[in-house]
Amino acid sequence: MPIIKHDRLDDYLGSLSRSTSPRFFLICGETFLVKGAFDRLCAFLLEDVNREFGLEQVDGTITAMGDIIEQTTTFSFLLSRKVIAVKNAPLFSATSSDQISYSQSDMDLLTALVEKGIPEKHTLVMTCSGLDRRKKVFKAIEALGSIIDCTVSQGVRKEDMDEQKTVLQGISRKLLAASNKRMDTATFNLLVDQTGFNPELFARNIEKLVSYTGATDVIGINDIKSVVIRDKKDPIFSLTNAVQEKDAAKALIVLSALFKDGFHPLQILKSLENQVRKLLMIKSFILSFSKIKDPHYFKRMNFNGFKQAMMPMILVYDGKIKNAIKKRDSFLTLASEPVAKGAGKKGVGKKKSGKDKKNAVPADLLLAPNPKSPYPVFLIFQKSENFSLDELKNAMIALGDLDYQLKSAPIDANVSIENFILTLCRKGESPHAT
Repeated sequence: MPIIKHDRLDDYLGSLSRSTSPRFFLICGETFLVKGAFDRLCAFLLEDVNREFGLEQVDGTITAMGDIIEQTTTFSFLLSRKVIAVKNAPLFSATSSDQISYSQSDMDLLTALVEKGIPEKHTLVMTCSGLDRRKKVFKAIEALGSIIDCTVSQGVRKEDMDEQKTVLQGISRKLLAASNKRMDTATFNLLVDQTGFNPELFARNIEKLVSYTGATDVIGINDIKSVVIRDKKDPIFSLTNAVQEKDAAKALIVLSALFKDGFHPLQILKSLENQVRKLLMIKSFILSFSKIKDPHYFKRMNFNGFKQAMMPMILVYDGKIKNAIKKRDSFLTLASEPVAKGAGKKGVGKKKSGKDKKNAVPADLLLAPNPKSPYPVFLIFQKSENFSLDELKNAMIALGDLDYQLKSAPIDANVSIENFILTLCRKGESPHAT
């Protein structure tokens, strides 16, 4: 059967009758879209049946294939129609050690169930996060059931961004129509910029805006500035976060995607340099307190303890940094005044005021650039415990060498940055200094 895209699902269901519809459905892709497709499918399949009794939901990560087949083939004496829903089935992706994984034998049992026929008026629905068309199980499902494709390209190419924007436009139209509200293109684009491609967060923000605007039928830019908190996912952030966690495999996958999407090597190198510098500042701050002798102190500390015990000291430290920078800027301003020929007192005053704004303390020089949000500070302090002070110092030296080589010699940037990440994420001390 053909694969049905999520935005064509209503048309597809309209062409079916419950008596002749497929008895096996697979819904896969983006979580928010999967949930919406699942709800619409169940509404169709159980139109004249109480959903509370006609829908049996199981967690695919902890339910064995044998139990799924048993529930699918067990008849109900009370209901005329039954839907068995297996959420987050591990059909195409690996799972953690405490979750179920489907073996080839399990896949064969699933295929046999569909081939022999699911009992009449029973429907098996499975959901999963990804879709791998190369897998044998995909081809079997495609031939014997119906696949609802909710996947969305996650890249940063123009065609990927256009697809993401189309999905968000569909969500926006549906939610705004239900509340008899509207927003113009500029407002929509600002909301997208604030949230990035995160359909669930995007929908939640629209619901907040609907409530915030009350009886007003237009949502404007000022409403978004008042209500929506910026939470756009930066692809570079995924790389630096993987490096912080010393997850070399994940970092290399993200790095490969960044190169494929056209990111410049020096741009990537600069982001790694900023991250290592921040970790080095944190490590130096931690070691400056003689009372903290346990190297795993922050790894064990919970957020409340960190907020109460450490944030005050962090804010004092940042205050000293700000004062030092202000003194330096003041000194430089006074030193440059005699050079300004013909400048009157009034003109000098204006110039100094402009400099004060321009010379605001850069966020990367502070441990807590946003003191009102201590949780991100807590997380990076914890992750700093993955590295020793020597590792970070040596990594900073290696980044400087790599920056020089990229600008002065014809070296393979991809391989060089990969090697740096592998070395930094290696367990134990780093050999960079040598």
